[in-house]
Amino acid sequence: MSTAAPAAAGIETTASAPAGPLPTLALVGVACRRGDRRLFNGVNLELRAGRAVWLRGRNGRGKTSLLRLACGLALPEAGQVSWGGVPVRKAAESAHQRVYIGHTNALKDDLTVIESLRFLARLHGRAHDTPALHAALQRVGMATRADAPVRTLSQGQRRRAALTRLALERAPALWILDEPYDALDADGIACVDALLHEHLARGGSVLLTSHLSPGAGAPAMAEFDLDAFA
Repeated sequence: MSTAAPAAAGIETTASAPAGPLPTLALVGVACRRGDRRLFNGVNLELRAGRAVWLRGRNGRGKTSLLRLACGLALPEAGQVSWGGVPVRKAAESAHQRVYIGHTNALKDDLTVIESLRFLARLHGRAHDTPALHAALQRVGMATRADAPVRTLSQGQRRRAALTRLALERAPALWILDEPYDALDADGIACVDALLHEHLARGGSVLLTSHLSPGAGAPAMAEFDLDAFA
């Protein structure tokens, strides 16, 4: 599990719901370079409340880099990334409205599952009381592993533990998810799909990458192919 972008941090609290619709994420003329190689150029993408976008592209095209740009963890070589019309790197006061979960699970091996979740929930200003954490773990099928050290988890269980963060969300937000289906079995995929449906229904938005086509149980997603901007 990663960070709410770009900053985030406990106080036992939940993020307050924004007044009015969730802001729009907009990328205009965005270019990104890694070392001496340009990954993509001229990307224009708009993501409004209640919508989901599946970001596609060949390996090494820069999908993860684009996600990091979208949540303000990196700067583009050219162009602008804005959140509600404000450059995303300057929109720190609304960081609680942007949730980033990277491909690496960001779980500490020396902590138990519930300790890891509590740490991340506190860091990002979400509810971290024990009943809320147990309910979230139950939702993703990890209740029986709550007190297990992270180091004992399989890859699929680590991914579920990371994605438990989403089960704590209650307010509309932009979810930026890097390969959320990776290493999950059919039950895990169905759980993620259900969380996405609920999130979009409450006015959230989603930008995600996936090497696999979202299945029949996933919400409707617009496709955005980065290969066209190489």
